[in-house]
Amino acid sequence: MNNFLKQTFASLVGSLLGLMIFSGVSTVGLLILLVAAISSKDTGPVVKDKSMLVFDLSMKITDSTPSSSQFLQKALSGVDEDRITLRKVLATLEKAKSDPRIVGIYLDGSNSSATSGIGYASLKEIRQGLEKFRASGKKIIAYGQDWSEREYYLSSVADNIVLNPVGAMEVNGLSSQPMFLAGALQKYGVGVQVVRVGKFKGAVEPFILTKMSPENREQTQKLLDDVWGEWRNAVSASRKLKPQQLQAIADNQAILEAGEAKNKGLVDKVAYIDQVVADLKKLTNSDKKDKTFRQINLSSYAQVPGDSVIGEKNSSKKIAVVYAEGEIVDGSGDDGEVGGDRFAKIFNKLRQDNDVKAVVLRVNSPGGSATAAEVMQREIKLTRQVKPVIVSMGDIAASGGYWIASDSNRIFAEPNTITGSIGVFGLLFNGQKLANDNGITWDAVKTARYADSQTVSRPRSPEEIALYQRNVNRIYYLFLNKVSQGRKLPTTKVAEIAQGRVWSGEAAKQIGLVDEIGGLNAAIAYTAKEAKLGNDWELQEYPRVSSFGQRFFGRTVEETRANLGFEKAQIKPNNPLMAEFQKLQQEMEILQKMNDPQGIYARLPFNLKID
Repeated sequence: MNNFLKQTFASLVGSLLGLMIFSGVSTVGLLILLVAAISSKDTGPVVKDKSMLVFDLSMKITDSTPSSSQFLQKALSGVDEDRITLRKVLATLEKAKSDPRIVGIYLDGSNSSATSGIGYASLKEIRQGLEKFRASGKKIIAYGQDWSEREYYLSSVADNIVLNPVGAMEVNGLSSQPMFLAGALQKYGVGVQVVRVGKFKGAVEPFILTKMSPENREQTQKLLDDVWGEWRNAVSASRKLKPQQLQAIADNQAILEAGEAKNKGLVDKVAYIDQVVADLKKLTNSDKKDKTFRQINLSSYAQVPGDSVIGEKNSSKKIAVVYAEGEIVDGSGDDGEVGGDRFAKIFNKLRQDNDVKAVVLRVNSPGGSATAAEVMQREIKLTRQVKPVIVSMGDIAASGGYWIASDSNRIFAEPNTITGSIGVFGLLFNGQKLANDNGITWDAVKTARYADSQTVSRPRSPEEIALYQRNVNRIYYLFLNKVSQGRKLPTTKVAEIAQGRVWSGEAAKQIGLVDEIGGLNAAIAYTAKEAKLGNDWELQEYPRVSSFGQRFFGRTVEETRANLGFEKAQIKPNNPLMAEFQKLQQEMEILQKMNDPQGIYARLPFNLKID
């Protein structure tokens, strides 16, 4: 029924748009109507004295600003997804720190079944913002029902941590459980041939193995150990515990009931939500008759004017922040993708803009198309010759994500950033057995020996594989040379630390792939100093969010419907089995995004996911 309603509504929207265009209504007029329909009469958020800033830990936090199609999808679908950028979160915490009307922050972990998808590197930046807020003398109260390590990583900063009496805490360490498809492909007769360089290039393993190779297991173990070590050190410091105590809990108990969590010193109080609200009403001097405490949520407070946040003052001198977030794909790419041509044009434009004095490239990408990465890297290199280009690595900046970062003035990363993976691969599928088993055959006529080498009707011959391998080797050594030149490291040294191996940000700094440990704001501050701008500069973010008019009139109705989300049902993993089905769906979506014209990819292992 829901799908029927969505289809009907989408068709209605498309029809109305077509009629309005046909009737001669201007783009500007349509935009005015849309804005009028979507906008409310609210004059803006109001902050009362002695308010708590409510931070919902299930909030979706991204690097870049949501596109206009995502805004419209929310408006038309009625799905109220709380979404905000990382920079906005950090700026809002900074603003609240000095706002006398804000007496504290309430970290709401009651919606723990939802997941924001944010990684540990971004969480660390937010955690540091919370620590600065607490250092100002204001209170942080955290409440949860079922905490995982991810939510507790932030909550452990709080002055007072409260757990529901029937709740529990998960302290069982971190894991990565890849899904392997080789058995299914073999069963259904889909052949896979692999060409790669780098013994650690685990991206291809799901298609050719049924379990991790020793090399992939080694690198994954080291990465998890680094991220887990940072978690233990940060949490133990906040809770005045020893890291060994947390490790003992993970090894021997894994799940702590509320009372036990209190006895172990991980929470301060066991109480129900109504008791937490009562305490917060006292803290905010709320009237006893009020249903709840005096509050404002983070998204609303972000819109409240305040003291000028760094980079938000008006200035003719600009620092451009370019968000490379998502899969690297050939061509322009869609929302949530890093299109090589589109991002190359952005850097070309910034290089020629005299008002732009420096560029910060924020990378949050597992990589993808090697061709697209090289197209972008060339423009980044040319831009660096004219003005400083500083890289800030987010949760993941690996493989193609590292390729585009390598030739910059300086690279910042968090200790738990996932980076490296300097290696390339190609996947060659064929459906010969699948087709033959169902009575389908092919025949071919050709004018040269390798004219049909791109076919999916048969496996490639050893000679054809050798041709592919030669091309993969060429791209790999190009990658090595890019890193060698950009990082000023001997090629032999790069070859030693490459091989497709994944590193944590801390480990990457030790081997010379990263210059400095720090987040996005640290990178921006360094960029202003490097460009000698003092305090006279303004931030501009790219890619710029396109207008509603561009979204509607620059695409067909079908594309618009897809962008609005009416063609695709959202599956939420509300149980472990559904979570595995979603993982499989994500693997298939990644395959759809593999569009490199040469079929060669610089990408992180497909299903490296830390839980």
